Amino acid sequence: MTAVTRNSPSLHRSGDGEVVVLLHCLGVDRRFWDGTVKGLADKYELITYDLPGHGSTQVAKSAYTIADLSDQLFSLLSRAEAGPVCLVGASLGGLIAQHFAATHPEQTRRLVLVDTTPSYTAEWKSNLSKRAEQARAQGTASLIEGVINAWFTKDFVSLEPPAVKYVRAALKNTSGESYALAVEALISAQLKPLARSIRAKTLVLCGDQDASFFLDSAEWLSRNIDDATLKWLSPASHACVLEREEDFIITLRGFLP
Repeated sequence: MTAVTRNSPSLHRSGDGEVVVLLHCLGVDRRFWDGTVKGLADKYELITYDLPGHGSTQVAKSAYTIADLSDQLFSLLSRAEAGPVCLVGASLGGLIAQHFAATHPEQTRRLVLVDTTPSYTAEWKSNLSKRAEQARAQGTASLIEGVINAWFTKDFVSLEPPAVKYVRAALKNTSGESYALAVEALISAQLKPLARSIRAKTLVLCGDQDASFFLDSAEWLSRNIDDATLKWLSPASHACVLEREEDFIITLRGFLP
């Protein structure tokens, strides 16, 4: 059992009905899903939690992998007697959701993959490695403007909405070591071989103005997961969950059982 598996985040549960687990992005926390929880709690039971070193969950004591985070999720759901579940994962959370759905098909009813990928190219790995080094040396505050510009469209950022303010604050509160460890888990992920093992009905969502790499990844996932549908949210970049929150919630309500 890895240190990540032993580390037990607090589960936050809202609503009643079919269980939907929401897995957040790199550098933020479970509050990433606050609007989604409010929009779905009348029909579903929503479970959120903070990934290692994010929000209120302790920093991992050593390196970990996406498989470790998937194992942690399985342990959390087993202890909570919550399953089978619908999984919704954004970016980092989307990789965890892919691994879980492929390795625990009996526990996965529906799968929603948002602005994510099964693996990174050499160029992206190099850029992510530099970001991890910067986080360790200068702290996550030094990354904020770059992340904001990658996660949201320029027009949305210019409005300074609560979603942008939230991401700024969440990144600032995430330690450089926590951020770097999560980045290293992303870099090591090689999930393409697992795609054909995903049996759950799947919705792939992506902001239409996300980086071309994530647009290509969304196309790849929709082609290689047997029962997958691809939809674009527009206009939106990498954090389409926040930028197009109402459209995102409507789309989920139309897809989830």
